[in-house]
Amino acid sequence: MKITELRYSNTNTYVIESEQGKILFDTGWAGSFPAFCHAMGEAGISVPSLSAILLSHFHPDHMGIAQEIADRGPVILVPDVQLPFLHASDSIFEKEKNAAFRPITDEKVRSFPLTKSREVLGSYGIDGVILHTPGHSDDSISLCLSDGSIFVGDLNPLYELELHRGTQIGESWERLLALQPKTVYYGHAKTAVLSEPSAAKPVMEKETTPPSDDDLYKLVSTIMKLIDRNCTLAKIQKKTGADAGFIEDVTRMYLTHRNIGVRGILDRIEIKGR
Repeated sequence: MKITELRYSNTNTYVIESEQGKILFDTGWAGSFPAFCHAMGEAGISVPSLSAILLSHFHPDHMGIAQEIADRGPVILVPDVQLPFLHASDSIFEKEKNAAFRPITDEKVRSFPLTKSREVLGSYGIDGVILHTPGHSDDSISLCLSDGSIFVGDLNPLYELELHRGTQIGESWERLLALQPKTVYYGHAKTAVLSEPSAAKPVMEKETTPPSDDDLYKLVSTIMKLIDRNCTLAKIQKKTGADAGFIEDVTRMYLTHRNIGVRGILDRIEIKGR
């Protein structure tokens, strides 16, 4: 199987390809379809060649262009545990008057019992299984391939696991770790290879001394405001001059932790760097 990472918005998306088909895991916010097509073209993959779309959950930044893509050919795979959430974000796009958003239509949905996920994936030549991994949201699922690759969407990263023992997040990770994964593909963070040491704490570019707490606080606050404007990683980096890894960490924490503030993000970055 071949895995291609597409980075065209604040959400990491992936194409998992076999000789029998291609599955797109997650999409971006409504309005990012042109950027998606550009990213696909650069990767040498045509949009109509996609067989199916699988969404880690139905939050706006993960399902925003699913129907636009599905209009070009692929079906949207929806396990039964996700069906009640199919239109959970429609009201959000309606409230923000996002004219680019197209709600998912029933004609493009292929629903199935979660217990049949291995057979459904197999019909596209993908050897793997889908697990229900709630914690970030009740409809969150993870795609687990037989080669040890797992795609977890917005599930809190492993370096936070000790913070979530005894919670849904901890229980979801226990189910995933039981499969002995080798590589973790996140929705808002760099891919993690579990056999390698964790990455060092990200630093600011062009700094010879560590930034002060006040400087970091202001930087994180600025990044959060730019994320709210749906700026891309490249644009945020250009505006702030911050290290790309640091921006990725802030983005993931801001988008995956409900009602988190600047201090909460800084505390989690400190935990990651230990």
